[in-house]
Amino acid sequence: MKKLLNLILLFSLSFWAMGQQFSSPNGELQLNFELKEGVPYYSLSYKNQPVILPSKLGLELKGKPDFTSGFESHEVTYADFDETWEPVWSEEKSIRNHYKEMTVTLQQGDDFENRTLVVRFRLFDDGLGFRYEFPSQPNLAHFIISDEKTQFAMAGDHTAFWIPGDYDTQEYDYVESKLSEIRPLMTQAITANVSQTSFSPTGVQTSLMMKTNEGLYINLHEADLIDYATMHLNLDDEKMIFESWLTPNANGDKVYLQSPSVSPWRTIIVSDDARDILVSRITYNLNEPNKIEDTSWIKPMKYVGVWWEMITGKSTWSYTDEFPAVKLGETDYSKAKPNGKHGATTANVKKHIDFAAEHGFDGVLVEGWNIGWEDWFGNAKDYVFDFVTPYPDFDLEGVRDYAKAKGVEMIMHHETSSSVRNYERQLDKAYQFMKDNGYNAVKSGYVGTILPFGDNHYSQWQVNHYQYAVEKAAEYQIMVNAHEAVRPTGIGRTYPNLIANESARGTEYQAFGGSKPNHVTVLPFTRQIGGPMDYTPGIFEMDISKLNPDNNSWVNSTIANQLALYVTMYSPLQMAADLPENYERFMDAFQFIKDVALDWDKSVYLEAEPGYYLTIARKEKGTGNWFLGNVNGNEGRTAEIKFDFLEEGKSYIATIYSDTKDAHFRNNPQSYEIRKVTVTKKSKLSQYSAPGGGFAISIMEAEKADLKGLKKS
Repeated sequence: MKKLLNLILLFSLSFWAMGQQFSSPNGELQLNFELKEGVPYYSLSYKNQPVILPSKLGLELKGKPDFTSGFESHEVTYADFDETWEPVWSEEKSIRNHYKEMTVTLQQGDDFENRTLVVRFRLFDDGLGFRYEFPSQPNLAHFIISDEKTQFAMAGDHTAFWIPGDYDTQEYDYVESKLSEIRPLMTQAITANVSQTSFSPTGVQTSLMMKTNEGLYINLHEADLIDYATMHLNLDDEKMIFESWLTPNANGDKVYLQSPSVSPWRTIIVSDDARDILVSRITYNLNEPNKIEDTSWIKPMKYVGVWWEMITGKSTWSYTDEFPAVKLGETDYSKAKPNGKHGATTANVKKHIDFAAEHGFDGVLVEGWNIGWEDWFGNAKDYVFDFVTPYPDFDLEGVRDYAKAKGVEMIMHHETSSSVRNYERQLDKAYQFMKDNGYNAVKSGYVGTILPFGDNHYSQWQVNHYQYAVEKAAEYQIMVNAHEAVRPTGIGRTYPNLIANESARGTEYQAFGGSKPNHVTVLPFTRQIGGPMDYTPGIFEMDISKLNPDNNSWVNSTIANQLALYVTMYSPLQMAADLPENYERFMDAFQFIKDVALDWDKSVYLEAEPGYYLTIARKEKGTGNWFLGNVNGNEGRTAEIKFDFLEEGKSYIATIYSDTKDAHFRNNPQSYEIRKVTVTKKSKLSQYSAPGGGFAISIMEAEKADLKGLKKS
C-alpha cells in the first residue's frame, strides 16, 4: 500500500475576494468555492461543461443561529493523497484512492456566537465528495440540525432515474423522466409501487442517476453515513435545484450531534461515459479503512434456501393458523394444529441441504424457523420474536449436524418486524446462539413500521441501530446481510462483514406483481453505487401461478437474463433463489450458476446505458477464468462484444447462454440456447438479447475447460 500526503498551502484571509479553485488529479474536473455576502457557494465543471451551477452550502440549527450565512473569514488548506488498498471482497483486487483536497474553515462573528464550520472537499478524477465538519468550540457542544441546506443546482432539465423520497422503503420501480416531470409523476410513482409510510414532498432518493442533453452522466449520493440521518433530495423544478432533505425522527428533528463531529460525504460522480459511473469507487474511498483486524472469517458465499416458496405463497413462514403467539415464552405450540404449509420443516430443509451439497453451494438459508410468525406483522408488538426458539417441526440441532456432515453452512434468519428495541436487547444472545450452532452469517429483516412508534427507517436513530448490529456482529465474527435497512453508503469498506444488503426493490417483487423488465439495468447505477445488493436472482419459473394458483404474478425476465445477473448485479453473497425442482428442469442452464465466481481480480465494463443495457466481464480472483453478463431493457438488441480483455496468446472456451431469437420476458422467457466456442483476445461476438433478456458467458482457459459440445469459432 502506498500513501502520499503532502500539505501544499496554508493561508488565512480576512475576506474572500475572488474565490478558490482547484482541479482533480487529471485536471478534467474543476471545483470553485466562494463567499457571496457571507454565504458559501460551490460549483463543479467537467471538461469545461457545467455539472453543478453555483449552489449554496449550510445547515439550519434548532435554537441556535444557523450555519448558512454571516461567514466573514476563513482558512484554506490544500493536499494531495494517493493510496492503493486491497478490499476483503470487491469487483477488483485493489482500489486506488487518489484525490486532491481543499479544506475551507469558515468563521462567523459575534452575531453568530463566533463559531467555526469546516467544509472539506475531495476531488477525484471521477467526481467530488464534500462534507461538513464541526470542530470542538465553546458555543457548539450539543446541537440539533433542523435542516441541511446543501444545494445541487442542475445546469438543465436532465433525464433522471428516480424513486420517491420515502423515509421507510426503497422498494420502488425506477421512473425515467425529465426533472421537470418528477412532480407530476410523483403520486403515480408512489401508488404504482408500494404503500409508503411517509415521504419527502417532491423529493427523490439517492443514489440519483441523471443524464444531460449534452451526454454527461451525473450521480448524486452520499458516503460514510454514520450517526446522521439519511439524505433525500427535494427538487425546485422551476430553478432545477436539488436541496438536501434529511429524514426526520419522531420529533421532526433531523440530527443530534456533539462536537467534534462530521456529516456524511455528499458525492457527485460525473463522466461523459456511463461506464465510468460503474467504475467509480468514490463511495468506498470516502469511508474509513477496514476496522476488522482479522478478516479470515469473512468469505463470499453462494447459497440456496427456504424462501422463494414463502414469497410466492406456496408455503408459509408460520407453523399454525389457529392462534397468535400471546407473548414470547408463553405460547404452547405443542397444542397448536400445524397448518400443513409451513416451509421450515426439518424434511424440507434437509432437501435443500442435499441440493446444496450436490451442486457445490456454500450455504442454506431458512426463513420461518423460529416462533412468533403467527402475528408478527402489523400488530405493533414489542416482544414479537425471539431468535433462539425453533418451531416444533424444525429440529435445529438435527439440521445443524446434518448440514455439517454434508459440508454445508446454515445461514441464520432474523426478522425483527422493525421492533428494534426487541432485537437489540436480544442481540448478544442471538449472536452467541448462532456461534454455538455454527451459523456464521445472518440475514436480518426490518419489515413494517418502526417501533418505538413515530420513527422512520432512515432516521439517525435507525441508522445508528443498523450500524450497531453490524459492529456487534463483527465482535462475534458474523457476516450480515441486512434487508429493509438503510441504503448502503460504502460502509462495507470499514466493516466488510456487512457482506450485502437488500435496500431496494429485489426479486421478491417479481412475485408481488412484477418489476419493470429494465429494472436490473438501472440498479447498478443507483442502489449499487453504495455497495453490493442481495438481489436474490436465479428464477427459472416465471409463471408464479404454477407455484401458487392464487398468485398470478409474472417474473419479467428471461432465463438468460437471470443468469447474467450473477455478473451484472455484483455481490459476494449470491442466492440461487428458485426451488430445487425448477433447477432440475433446466440443469444445463443451472450450470452457469454453479460455475460463476463470487469474488474478482478485475472487472471490465464493456458497454452501459442506464435503463437500457449493461455488459460486464469479470475475472475470477486467483484464476484465469472470466465470466460475462449482459442484461437488456424493454426492447430487443444486439450487442457487439470484443474479447480484448483476455490474456494475449491464450485460447479460451466460451460457453454462451443466450436468448433465442423468439425469446421474450413475457411470452417466451424460458427459450434459451447454449453453445461453446473457442475465443482469444482478438475474438468478437455479435449477440442478440431479447426484451427483458440478456446473455451470460463463462470463459475458461482452454486446457482446463470442458470441451464437450465445442463448436468451431
